Amino acid sequence: MLGLLLRVLPFWVREPLLIVVGSVLGVRILYLAFADGAWVAAVIGAAFLVFTAVRVHTVVRVLRARRNRTPAAPADGAGTDSAAQPQPQPQPQPQAAPTPASAARRPAPAAQEKEPNAWGQALAAVAVFAALAAAVWLGPQLLPSEDAGRPRAASCASGEDEELPSAYTKKPRAVTGEELCAALNRPGLARLLGTPAETATTASGTSGTAPLTDGKVAQPEAQVQFDTYTVNVSATYNELTMAQSVKLMEFGDETDVRTLSVLGRPAVLFSDHTMRIEFDLGSGGSGGPVEQGPLARTLSVALDGKDRGGSYDITVWSTSGTLPEDSALLGIAEAVLPELPERTV
Repeated sequence: MLGLLLRVLPFWVREPLLIVVGSVLGVRILYLAFADGAWVAAVIGAAFLVFTAVRVHTVVRVLRARRNRTPAAPADGAGTDSAAQPQPQPQPQPQAAPTPASAARRPAPAAQEKEPNAWGQALAAVAVFAALAAAVWLGPQLLPSEDAGRPRAASCASGEDEELPSAYTKKPRAVTGEELCAALNRPGLARLLGTPAETATTASGTSGTAPLTDGKVAQPEAQVQFDTYTVNVSATYNELTMAQSVKLMEFGDETDVRTLSVLGRPAVLFSDHTMRIEFDLGSGGSGGPVEQGPLARTLSVALDGKDRGGSYDITVWSTSGTLPEDSALLGIAEAVLPELPERTV
């Protein structure tokens, strides 16, 4: 299509366009090549500039030829060479006087066609190219983007008006559910889970307390849900160390237990089933029984490197029962935990 267009365009439109495009692309590619140190791109940019120089030379040559063009031959057709050489004189023949009819049939001399203005065509070509460049440059800003029809990622609700339990004011100060949600609901979370094309559908954070502690142990949590996975991060500010938690797992239902170190802190990976609870909001009853939910994978990391009690728990599960690799949980921990304060004395 482009080749056909270039063949159809007049000379004084095609050549200025090629010169402008070639010079702009050549300079731009050379600039990027020198900035990135790519010699292949530098060769391509130099080729564009050489092509532009050839087109400039062609235009200059045509302009010189137009200026030095010789005057047209006389209208009666008598050439200078024929006038210089003697010609045999024809014998006089009796000719009839021209009649008005024959004089009327004599063809009139053709009017000389007006040549197009070369500079006008060149300026028009440059104006067209400038309009196309402006459309390409301003198009993404004026037209709706491809992401306009996509659902926006869920955001964490502000908890400024939420009254925190007294456990959050004690030392060490516990993080709130809002802070956990802000640290977890990050743009790269879906990529860490191995589903970069997904968008968070819900995001929430709560600042509660641990059960059976009479509200004395802060236990905030945040949850971000995608189409494939759901991620939950919670913090427990108790005196249970990571070593003690691993010993308790020997008597629990946890499986695939693996101890490791994350960010210089003791940590443990384990699997366990979630719980499924159904609520009936109608007038027929209070809901169904508590059932076993899908399998979940949890990474529990101590609040500090000395393991003085408490932990951050990162749990991932899906309704289909599939689980991501353990590297996904480690990546989430390495991205989220540095934004949360360690436990201080």
